[in-house]
Amino acid sequence: MNSDRSEGYEGIAEQFMTVRSDSGAAFVRSWARDNLPPASAVVDIGCGSGVPVAQALVEGGFKVFGVDASPSLLASFRKRFPTAQSACEAAQDSAFFHRTFDAAVAVGLLFLLSADDQRKVIARVAAALRPGGRFLFTAPWQRCEWQDLLTNRQSRSLGASEYQRLLDASGLRLVCCHDEDNYFYDAIKPQPFGQSGPTRNNCC
Repeated sequence: MNSDRSEGYEGIAEQFMTVRSDSGAAFVRSWARDNLPPASAVVDIGCGSGVPVAQALVEGGFKVFGVDASPSLLASFRKRFPTAQSACEAAQDSAFFHRTFDAAVAVGLLFLLSADDQRKVIARVAAALRPGGRFLFTAPWQRCEWQDLLTNRQSRSLGASEYQRLLDASGLRLVCCHDEDNYFYDAIKPQPFGQSGPTRNNCC
């Protein structure tokens, strides 16, 4: 059994922080601004050191919570954002999902996990979102596997049709996909009692 809950990133934490680009930050910033109420509570799943995603959200005035299984990366996150609540836990079993959030983001994380763990994370995020809450995550649109360049571990995308199926099964609705620096899936937790909200845009 794999005991490294960071999927190999604890062992290369310093290297990762050195090479991590700001890829995806601009899109996350605009997505949050356009879709979330001011000061929304957003959980950054696989937050790493907080750069660039959490930083973009904090600068946008959002209340950010961080979850990451790498002690070294999370220590850097806590140093950068000392007032933000955070947990050094794997996304698939984090106690953070016992609370509720207005939104969740997972940039560069989901495809590092096994297929079963990806399904588990999607379901746990869905349960933790408030009605009307949003979930933004990245994974290639095609079903594929590849070797992570930093950890040499296997990564896997389940593919757009499977992610849409899993979102539906978890009670979320895929609003749209965005091919930016990364391939983003944007989902919403529908409002109860037929309240109005975004309809699915079949752009994936």
